[in-house]
Amino acid sequence: MNFARLMKHMLTPHWIVGGAFPRRTLDAIEQAIGNSEKTHDSELRFAVEAALHPLALTRGLTARQRAIQVFSELRVWDTQHNSGVLIYVQLADRRIEIVADRGISAKVPQEQWDAVCRRMEDAYRKREFEQGTLTGIAEITRLLATHFPPLADNPNELSDAPVVL
Repeated sequence: MNFARLMKHMLTPHWIVGGAFPRRTLDAIEQAIGNSEKTHDSELRFAVEAALHPLALTRGLTARQRAIQVFSELRVWDTQHNSGVLIYVQLADRRIEIVADRGISAKVPQEQWDAVCRRMEDAYRKREFEQGTLTGIAEITRLLATHFPPLADNPNELSDAPVVL
């Protein structure tokens, strides 16, 4: 267990999410996701979390593992063509993870998702949370539109609203 990481999470209040992602930013993210989903046959979700529970940290839960949990909890995998994508933001560790369902992972390598994550993290380091997220969504949209063009008979059924955990 990393004591410094545990303390960082314990001292990170939940309300910092509102500073980085105020309502207007969450609304812009929701609109960008809605527009994105018109260009591809995939489900895109965004979730942000201030910090992890201390018990999860004592068990060594990484941001990646937590992103996979959230992917499951939000049922992002529940799409007709296994084409769900989650952008997970974990503020205490300053990590972004993109989890793609197996249908997408077969066509888009994890390295491409990781590159998008690192560019978003660079923007976040400059406190450009909204612009960094919108740019990331635009990059993800291009990847999804390339490999999963939209289908007229397959409307997205999950909410486009960002989730604050």
